[in-house]
Amino acid sequence: MDVIKESFYNLTFENLHSLMRENGFNESATSILFNHYYKKKNSDPCSKDISLSTISYLNKNFDFTLPEIDTVHESSDKTVKFLFKLKDGKKVESVLIPFHNKYSICLSSQVGCAMKCSFCFTGTQGLKRNLETSEIIGQFLAAWHWLKLNRPGEEKILNIVFMGQGEPLHNFDPVKAACEIFVSQYGTSIGHQKITISTSGYIPGLARWKDEIPGVNLALSLHSPMEEKRNELIPINRKYPLAEVLDYIDDIPLAKKQFITYEYLLIDNLNDSIEDAMVTGELLKGKRAYINIIPFNPFPGSKYKRPSEKKIASFKTALDTFKIPILVRSTKGDDVLAACGQLNTSD
Repeated sequence: MDVIKESFYNLTFENLHSLMRENGFNESATSILFNHYYKKKNSDPCSKDISLSTISYLNKNFDFTLPEIDTVHESSDKTVKFLFKLKDGKKVESVLIPFHNKYSICLSSQVGCAMKCSFCFTGTQGLKRNLETSEIIGQFLAAWHWLKLNRPGEEKILNIVFMGQGEPLHNFDPVKAACEIFVSQYGTSIGHQKITISTSGYIPGLARWKDEIPGVNLALSLHSPMEEKRNELIPINRKYPLAEVLDYIDDIPLAKKQFITYEYLLIDNLNDSIEDAMVTGELLKGKRAYINIIPFNPFPGSKYKRPSEKKIASFKTALDTFKIPILVRSTKGDDVLAACGQLNTSD
C-alpha cells in the first residue's frame, strides 16, 4: 500500500527548519532547499550541498509534484487562464495578467466559494473545499514553469493577488503560510507590498490580520456603501456589516505610502449613479484609501450589465472631487472568461 506523502510545498521556512532540527539533520539544508525549489524554481530533486540522509528522508516523506495544468486559455491581450486539476480531481483556475512585459498572477484560495456574491461567477458553484498551502503555491510555480516553456524570457511574475476563486480570509491559515513562503528571503522573495489579499469583508479573518499578516496589502470588495445594495451584492454584509468591517480595517497598521484598496464593481443602473459616487467619497475621505473601479464583466447567466463608458467616466469624475487616488481597471482576458468575477470550475 502506497504511503500518502505530504507536499513539500505545504512547509514554511520555519516548518522545514524545525523538521531538520528535530530529525538531526544539518539545519543549513533549510535555506538550500528553499533556494533550490523557490528562488531558482527548480523542478528536479535537490541533490547538492545536502547530506544523503537528508535526501533520503525528503524522498521518503514528501511529494514535490505541482498541480496539473488541465487546460490553458490564452487571450488576445496575452492574459493566460489556467485550469488546474488537483489530486482529488477538483479543479481551480488562476490567471496570469500581463503588464509592461511582466506578469501579475491572480491566485485561487478555495475550490468554489461560500460567500455567494451575486456579481461573481465563482459564487454560483458554492464552496467545495479549501485549498492547501501547496495548492496555492503550486499555482504560482506551475504558471512560472509554463511561462518559461511557452514564453521564454517572460517568466517574471512580480505581483500576486488573491482575487481568484474563494474568499482568502475564509481559508486563513493556508493563505497566511503561502504568503510567508512568497515573502521569505529564501523563498520567492516577493516584497510584502507586491502581494494583495482581497476580502468581501470576512470579519473572523480581518480580526486576525493585524497580528498575523503584517505588511501585505489588503483590498476590500466594497461595491456599495449603501446597506441595501451591498446586501444584494455581498450577502455576508448582513452578518458582517460594512461599518464593523471598516472598524477592523481602520485598525490595520500601514507602512509609509501603503493604502487600503477599495474595490468598486460598477454595475449598470445599480451602483453607478452620481449619488453612489458621492456617498462612497464621503465614506472614504480622510482614509489612506485607493479606489479601484472595476466595470462589471458579464458571465453566463448574470443578471447584471456593464455600464457605458460615459457612465464610468461620470462616476470617476464625481469621485475625483474627494482627492482620493482612483484607477479604472482595464478589462483583460474577458474573451476567455478570465476577467474579474468570471472564474468558475463547476463540473
